[in-house]
Amino acid sequence: MSGRQHRETEIARRIRARGLAAGRTTAQIADEIHEACTAQFSTTRIKAHRLAYGIALADVIEQVRALFERDNKPMPGIGETLLSAYESGLKRPGPEYLHYLCTVYRVEPLALGYDAPCICGHSHRAPSAGIEIKERCGQQERDLTIKPMDPEPDAEEDENILRRTLLNLLNNDSKGVELDGPVLGACEGIRRRMDETLVSATVSAAMLDQWEEATVSFGRQYTTTAPLRLLCDVLLELSAVRTAMSRRQPIDLQERLCRMAAQLAGLSGMILINLGDHRLARSFFRTGRTAADETGDRALRAWICARESLVPLYFGDAREALNLAKKSRDMAGSMPCPAQAMAPVVEARALAAMAAGENKKEIVDQAKRALARARNAFAHMKAEDREDVAFGYTEKQLYFYQGDVLTKLGQTIEAEVVLGQALTKYEDHILDQTLIRLDQAQCKLIDGELGEAVAIGTRALSLVGDEYFTDLIVRPALALGEALKAAGAPGVDEYFAQLRRPRQHQMQGGDK
Repeated sequence: MSGRQHRETEIARRIRARGLAAGRTTAQIADEIHEACTAQFSTTRIKAHRLAYGIALADVIEQVRALFERDNKPMPGIGETLLSAYESGLKRPGPEYLHYLCTVYRVEPLALGYDAPCICGHSHRAPSAGIEIKERCGQQERDLTIKPMDPEPDAEEDENILRRTLLNLLNNDSKGVELDGPVLGACEGIRRRMDETLVSATVSAAMLDQWEEATVSFGRQYTTTAPLRLLCDVLLELSAVRTAMSRRQPIDLQERLCRMAAQLAGLSGMILINLGDHRLARSFFRTGRTAADETGDRALRAWICARESLVPLYFGDAREALNLAKKSRDMAGSMPCPAQAMAPVVEARALAAMAAGENKKEIVDQAKRALARARNAFAHMKAEDREDVAFGYTEKQLYFYQGDVLTKLGQTIEAEVVLGQALTKYEDHILDQTLIRLDQAQCKLIDGELGEAVAIGTRALSLVGDEYFTDLIVRPALALGEALKAAGAPGVDEYFAQLRRPRQHQMQGGDK
């Protein structure tokens, strides 16, 4: 232990001893330690609680592990290094670890320095615990009980629905956890209240740095976390942002908060595309546009519009997708940004979907010119944007969508090369991998290699877990199956058996 840590521990030990002698609660002692040590030692609230209990990092780790064991969960990966990073403020615990740390210390997340509700939706305080502050007014002394502000009843119920869903997913109880009526209602309720807040008044909010970090983290999880699980996390964060926006805040921070709302709403729309609910996805993109308009950031507005263009592209209206993509391209202008590369790719995909009849050659030429513009724009993007799969545009996405365009244009030789390159770059995101493999099967079908087309398609579907087998996959898979059947492909019954095998996560909302 360093001399600095030793002094911090000695001060905390004295405060703890005096507090216990005076009959104070551990939570009160932790507040005193935080107040006394934060200026000199930068003591965080979560560390103050451990010091208030007078225990070591190892003791906390063992208690967390015991709670995991009690709940019949696999042993967690949390160790002293990770807990120390939480205490130093270098990292923020995820929803599950935060829940168990709150259970260990018997306090709410706010007491540990995290301005977000716990995923369990229940109080962690001991039954008799209360925070009492004695305030002296002249010669009188009175007791004040501090109570948390009551949330809006509807907002609280919506958040609790999402927390219960998230807790079931965290407990590995995925059977029966689906995007059903109550969950869809909670999603829509949060989105609607955000709309009301944005429209009713121009407000700004003090946004903690950790909220922005959480948004970036959700973007990174977009390709690795099951859609419904991630949607719960994102919407709980969006609900917290809305609550902050409902209060008047310093105007110089307004843009940060509106940017956060736009990104979270846009990410929610992206996830809902993956889940197959195009109506709710469009609603979230509209909310994102409203928030982005408040920032005056053309790149952000163009990103929202480009992402929204995928809704009609995936759900049957190529012409609307083309119009939205052009609108996004106009918003981006000559500014190097993700939308400048993404919008022309969507244009090309929409044109490819429309390629038929007498004007096919002209449309093919337009689509290839759009792909060339996308490649040129990608080369001028910032390095960090080329690594961000959600809020930026990556090389693997560019390869995938180029391959998709070439497949739809019937350019199978080029398409197979590009799709093969795309697949080698994907280590995650089973949704995109599956769509790539379905395109590869489509190329084989076009070339008359029916047996190979069936084999590739069947294997693609077999790799998709229940939680990812959504309408986004079912639609193109069914279209491929019907084409294989019409062509008299051998083994097509096995393909349909894989497509229609019982699933736990079939969609319950939206138009199918």
